[in-house]
Amino acid sequence: MKLSNYLSDTVMLDFHSPCIQQLVNRKGWQQLSEKEKISNIYDFVRNEIKFGYNSSDDIPASQVLRDGYGQCNTKSTLLMALLRAVNIPCRIQGFYIDKKMQKGALTGITYLVAPKNIVHAWTEVYFEGEWVALEGVIIDDDYLHQVKDLLCQSNGGYIGYGIAVEQKERMDVCWRGQSTYIQSFSITDELGVYNSPDEFFKKYNNTNGFMKRILFNILRKKINKRLEWIRKV
Repeated sequence: MKLSNYLSDTVMLDFHSPCIQQLVNRKGWQQLSEKEKISNIYDFVRNEIKFGYNSSDDIPASQVLRDGYGQCNTKSTLLMALLRAVNIPCRIQGFYIDKKMQKGALTGITYLVAPKNIVHAWTEVYFEGEWVALEGVIIDDDYLHQVKDLLCQSNGGYIGYGIAVEQKERMDVCWRGQSTYIQSFSITDELGVYNSPDEFFKKYNNTNGFMKRILFNILRKKINKRLEWIRKV
C-alpha cells in the first residue's frame, strides 16, 4: 500500500488554499506528534465546525471552513483536507443510511422530501498501522448535549436528530486513538472506499440534479435555523 496515494490534494481537498494554510499555521498543528495532530484536528472539526447543512455534498474543504458548519459528508471533506495538510494519510468510505435517523433534525416537508437512503461518508485515518474510522466528528458537543435524551428506540438501538447508535449511555465521540461512531447504526449499504471525496461524490451525491439542489438549498436554511434553535433550548 502506497501511503502517498492518501496524501495528495484535489479540487475538494484544497488544503493549499490560504484559509486552510493560515488555520494550520495559527494552530501550530505541524509541530505536534502524529496522535496529537489527529486529535487536535478532529476536535476542531467536531466542535468548531457545527453540525449543519451546506449547499451540497461536493463543495471544497475551504468552503466548509468558511461556512463554519457541516454534516457527515462535508465535515469528512474538511477533516481529510486538514489531515493531509499535516501529512496524515486518510481516505473516505461511503455508505447509504436510513433517513429515519434524521428525524427531529429534519421535520415536516424537509423530512418528507429527503431520500429514503441518504448518501453518507466518513473519514478513515491511517494510524499505528491500521485504518481508523472518524465518524464521530459529525456532531458537536453543544448539539449532542441537547438531543441525547430525545433519541428514540429503534431496532435495538437509539436514533434521531442525526444520531444513530446502539447504546446511547455509552456514546463517546472523543478520539482516543480508536474509531468513533455516531450514525453508523443506521447504515443500510456499504458503497466502498475511495482515495478522495471527489471520486466518491462524483458517483454518489444527495443533491444530484439542478432541481434537487435548488429545493435542498431552500430547505437547508430552515434546517440550519432549527439546529441552532435546538442548541439554545
